[in-house]
Amino acid sequence: MGIQLNNCDDCAERLERLLSLVPDYNIQYENDAMVRQSMLTKPDGSLGALEQLSARLAGITELETPEFIHPHVFIFAADHGVAKTQRVSAYPQSVTNEMVLNFARGGAVVNALANHIGATLHVVDVGVDCEKHCSPRVVTDKVRNGTDDWSTGPAMTSLDAISAMEAGANAVLTSDPLDLVVVGEMGIGNTATAAVLIAATTSVPSKLLVGPGTGLDVNGIAVKLQVIERGLARRDGTEDVFTLLYEFGGLEIAAMVGAIIAATSRRSPVILDGLISTLSGFLACLMNPKVRNYLIAGHLSPEPAHAVILERMSLVPLLDLGLRLGEASGATLAVPLVTAAAAILKNVSTFEQAGISTKS
Repeated sequence: MGIQLNNCDDCAERLERLLSLVPDYNIQYENDAMVRQSMLTKPDGSLGALEQLSARLAGITELETPEFIHPHVFIFAADHGVAKTQRVSAYPQSVTNEMVLNFARGGAVVNALANHIGATLHVVDVGVDCEKHCSPRVVTDKVRNGTDDWSTGPAMTSLDAISAMEAGANAVLTSDPLDLVVVGEMGIGNTATAAVLIAATTSVPSKLLVGPGTGLDVNGIAVKLQVIERGLARRDGTEDVFTLLYEFGGLEIAAMVGAIIAATSRRSPVILDGLISTLSGFLACLMNPKVRNYLIAGHLSPEPAHAVILERMSLVPLLDLGLRLGEASGATLAVPLVTAAAAILKNVSTFEQAGISTKS
């Protein structure tokens, strides 16, 4: 089944225009970078995954020796109707807005981490259930005040979904200078939304995808699973990814899909955070498979669905620290590894330059 254009006569055209931004990955630059890695003053392969990462960075940027000095961290925030009407989170829905204000005041974990690595932090409200924020540090590009409860009906309309995707894309396209993108989110209840979307797009049993989120106990996880299964029961059989996005998704998830697509158009690597942003990367790949080459898995969270979706994309996380905070924290921690991989490729001497003998 194709896109169901409810309340949006030009959604298909707008989606096609957005997806057309994704450029081809340059495999020749990757191959050349691997050749250079073999010439550097170290045993070939001794830096393990960092060598392949550096080569991928060359393929993404189309630079022989890429360098990243302008990282940007984007946090997209929105509320979920399912969290307002169902018990799928240990925290009340009001925490979304409260945390957005905490980001604006500079008091959250991601603020500390972004400051530590010298990254520019953007907080974008695409669907928080509030009238306005009392801070100029929050960018308001609100599509609507949260979604509806997807366990009883569509989360949003197709117009909402494409508008949120365009809001995410606009945040990235209007940020300069920029050469590295980190995507994260804030939205109480969004691990339930992620689980239902993954179940709908992969046919993985929902019981394998449900975790504690921000701190549910065993009984809370059981209730969360029941809500997800109720939502899945009303599926009409469609496999169209965009349709599933507005039927079961969140506005911040759609915004991250758009942001990821826009980042590829700038030949910027995209570091994914935990379950929610990784799901957004997965959805972007389903819409345009060329997106996959631009994605880097920042870390692995304990949320069961995260490992499932990483395996589907054949992405190996750079870190595994048991983080389950969200808000781009794990991905921001991975930025120094990405920049280090590029620095090694750029700054380490070759055997010839250093006058060192190669192995026999």
